[in-house]
Amino acid sequence: MEAGPRDTDRDVPDARHEAGRLSPDGPDEHDVTPEVEVELRPARRMRIWQLAPIIMLAAVGSLMFAFPLAFEFGDGGAIVAMLGLLISCCAAGWGMMAARRVGHTWPGLPARGSGARPDWRVIALYVAVGAGLVALAVWRVARLR
Repeated sequence: MEAGPRDTDRDVPDARHEAGRLSPDGPDEHDVTPEVEVELRPARRMRIWQLAPIIMLAAVGSLMFAFPLAFEFGDGGAIVAMLGLLISCCAAGWGMMAARRVGHTWPGLPARGSGARPDWRVIALYVAVGAGLVALAVWRVARLR
């Protein structure tokens, strides 16, 4: 074997058949594999050290709210129930802020930084459900007296 340049016409068995597969810009579209973008940073997820205190506060608050309402502890039951409701609401707010920091949004609302405006009907639904839950909780605690 010689160490010189190759004769490409001689090495290719039939160059006429191979020319049909190539376009002037390169290979045909079906031969090209699609490019895949890979994120180098890991996905932002809530860690267990973020979730554990939120879950503990929510559990303690809901128990403090539920037991006086279910078993009617007398005069102090309303105070304990309202304190439990306050702790539960604090845990919910803390959880929402932690979820927002890692990029989660409420269903129906646009992602943070997307520039899209939220739909007023979704916001009105969230406000109505929240106001209904607060009204039911206050009504139940007020009935204890």
